[in-house]
Amino acid sequence: MRASRLLDAAWRKSRHSSPSGNCVEMAELPGDAVAVRNSRYPAGPALIFTRAEWDAFIGGARDGYFGGAGPGA
Repeated sequence: MRASRLLDAAWRKSRHSSPSGNCVEMAELPGDAVAVRNSRYPAGPALIFTRAEWDAFIGGARDGYFGGAGPGA
């Protein structure tokens, strides 16, 4: 889905984001969904996940499953 079609989405990015604009932004959507987009292309595509999928991804990132030192490395 194009992020530009999510008119009421309140996009936000991590407080750890750099000022260069190369960030991932997320927005909570109605119906227990989460949208994710590239902040450099705000009108571009958005990926839509269920809340459970998003929570699993965030948990995996916190636990180090996506690179670096950690349980998944």
